[in-house]
Amino acid sequence: MNYKSVVNIIGFILILLGISMLFSVAWSIYYNDDVNFNRDLWALLNSIILSVISGSILVLGTYSKKKKELSVRDGFATVALGWLFMAAFSALPFYFSGDLSYMDSFFEAMSGLTTTGASILGAGTLQIEEMSHGLLFWRSFTHFIGGMGIIVFSIAILPLLGIGGVQLFKAEVAGPTADKLAPRVKQTAKYLWGIYVGLILLETLILYVEGQFLGIKELELFDALCHSFGTMATGGFSTYNNSLAIFDSSIINWTIIAFMFLAATNFTLHFMFVIKGSFEYFKNAEFKVYCKIIVAAIFLFFFNIYRSDMPDLSTTYDKMEGAVFYAVSLLTTTGFSTVDYTLWENGSLIIVFILLFLGGCAGSTTGGIKLIRTVLVFKYMKSVLRRLVHPNGVYPIRIGSKEIPENIVQSVLGFYLLYIFIFIILALVISLTSAADFTTSISASASAIGNIGPGLGKIGPMYNWAFFPDVTKLIISFCMLLGRLEIFTVLILFSRTYWRR
Repeated sequence: MNYKSVVNIIGFILILLGISMLFSVAWSIYYNDDVNFNRDLWALLNSIILSVISGSILVLGTYSKKKKELSVRDGFATVALGWLFMAAFSALPFYFSGDLSYMDSFFEAMSGLTTTGASILGAGTLQIEEMSHGLLFWRSFTHFIGGMGIIVFSIAILPLLGIGGVQLFKAEVAGPTADKLAPRVKQTAKYLWGIYVGLILLETLILYVEGQFLGIKELELFDALCHSFGTMATGGFSTYNNSLAIFDSSIINWTIIAFMFLAATNFTLHFMFVIKGSFEYFKNAEFKVYCKIIVAAIFLFFFNIYRSDMPDLSTTYDKMEGAVFYAVSLLTTTGFSTVDYTLWENGSLIIVFILLFLGGCAGSTTGGIKLIRTVLVFKYMKSVLRRLVHPNGVYPIRIGSKEIPENIVQSVLGFYLLYIFIFIILALVISLTSAADFTTSISASASAIGNIGPGLGKIGPMYNWAFFPDVTKLIISFCMLLGRLEIFTVLILFSRTYWRR
């Protein structure tokens, strides 16, 4: 393995990470009326200095005029270790502020970067509103960084590396395959980030205008931007303990719903529409399944909620809005909340649990298994049933008009089995290390590897993850990384085959 190149790139990433903290410093200075202004400002500045110096040491210590192309193994190591180092250094602003232990800070940072949205802040611990604007912005900004992937971001803006980025792109981009949108990976990354940033700016503008028009004092430009980060990254961090419920606005909820839907859609389809001017959405088999599952989830939620008498959802309209909101929020793995769905009937809770696994479209910012894999598995099962009836028949597996190669089918089946296996093991580990109840353990496991955030039991939408002991938080943090990098990217580093020459 090309160790020097891997370490060199990680060094550049840390430098970039440190520089990106300057945005948080700017917000901290702007809102200098915070009680902990000086302390949190220095926490950010110290984090910047430490990140940039550490990154510079790694870069200078591995500098070479002769650049080498990254191999497949180099790509996996760079992505997995790059994310681990990012989480470690992203935790520093929270830790230096003095309000959180390093383990809690690391958990919060990993949750932000992996766009999980699980938080240790809230009732019984540090309140979200008690944090300074600088730290709140950094917390949401980790979603922005992790949304499309810092590695892709590095490929787009760091031509100084002088190294081809194909292997990094393949290891980073979600889904069974990583199709390039342009001949050069660097150009592909620019397109992806351009669309991503454009949607964030559009949502920020709409939310800010709505907040001003509706007179919602909690929805300033700062809050609009932070919630846009959480929406488009499908992360779910809010600047308030009560999440979107603080706005008490149906208009805001529907705006968030629309952008959550877009965030969980394959960005290739956005690229075709924005850059090529071609509306390909309903020609895409996965997108059609995505829409159908949302409609089905809405119907089932509404059917169960309609029969219930809940003060938070008293009218038929409120029940429909609640059904739509949580169908989209959970399927897209965003995790924003408006009401406490754990108070709903058992039928709705079963639907919630199922949605914790599915995820959105491949090539989006969502977590979970991804719908394209589920579609492929069902088509495979259909093919197996046909072969049982007609053993000599040939039944190729197609998605749309494209025939899927056997190696990709096997890879998806392997991913599915490994995902379920890790879910079971993690649920067992959580219950043994934290004494959490059955519902909390299995939902925390599904939420962590699915990068969703809220779950059932003690980690419902109105609760937090602070009660877990440090060892459990560390294990959960590792599984968040597993889910964000599609499992194989991380686990392959523990394989003997990987380290053989």
